[in-house]
Amino acid sequence: MTVRTAVIPAAGLGTRFLPATKVVPKGLLPVVDTPAIQLVVEEALASGLDDIVIVLGPHQEAVRDHFAPNARLETELAARGKHDAGDAVRRATRPEVRFVVQEEALGLGHAVGVAEELVGGAAFAVMLGDDLIDPRVPLMRDMLAAAERTGGSVIATMRVGPREVGMYGVIEPAGQEDGLVRIASLVEKPAPDEAPSDLAVIGRYVFQPGIFEALRRTGTGAGGEIQLTDAISVLATEQPVYAVAVGSGRFDVGNPLDALDAQVALALERDDIGPELRRRLRARLLDG
Repeated sequence: MTVRTAVIPAAGLGTRFLPATKVVPKGLLPVVDTPAIQLVVEEALASGLDDIVIVLGPHQEAVRDHFAPNARLETELAARGKHDAGDAVRRATRPEVRFVVQEEALGLGHAVGVAEELVGGAAFAVMLGDDLIDPRVPLMRDMLAAAERTGGSVIATMRVGPREVGMYGVIEPAGQEDGLVRIASLVEKPAPDEAPSDLAVIGRYVFQPGIFEALRRTGTGAGGEIQLTDAISVLATEQPVYAVAVGSGRFDVGNPLDALDAQVALALERDDIGPELRRRLRARLLDG
């Protein structure tokens, strides 16, 4: 089993980032100087996935434009001698990216289902733009290897405390197999005293194509939407679904405070701006 396709749902309205997302799709908001969705695409390509399907909402043509060639801009930058800027433009030009539109906002499960025709009946990855993974952490590569080894679906998780458990889908484990946690079901945003484990689902998945049939059999759940977690629970009753845990290197950019934290953490890692940013942060803390 060789997985080639990554589905990236990006149709959300980004309401927590208004007014910035009034016109600009949330996926194009920058993490330092690179849109979050571009970082996810680059993670997919670095993991060996060479067919990228982005699920857009209506009126999000700016995302298509971002990944399309822009010969006029490249020519102008070259004429001005701005070669580094030209390289940045070419880095964002990705012929591997295809698009499909989710016409109605009916939830993450629905967004994944919209991509079924483009996936083409094969196993595939799902990568959410609200979660960024440090490029040094080979999470998706490890998940792809686990899926190939076991023939099952694989879900990324992280350990959370009682205060956080109600913010996530949480796995109910069914023992261990081949060094992985077998999933019995998922519970969406449980109360701390009702959580079946401390393993919370984060935005990286590798699915066998059976997830599409599970989605078709999943009714609307919380918020009147088709929940991906409900479909995973259906799938887990019929074929193996496993969890892998990530210990570090995951950044949440789904709300302004966590996005700001990710901005600072990732900027500090950069050779070009990290040392100066660290100096400025120290100076500001001392002034405060």
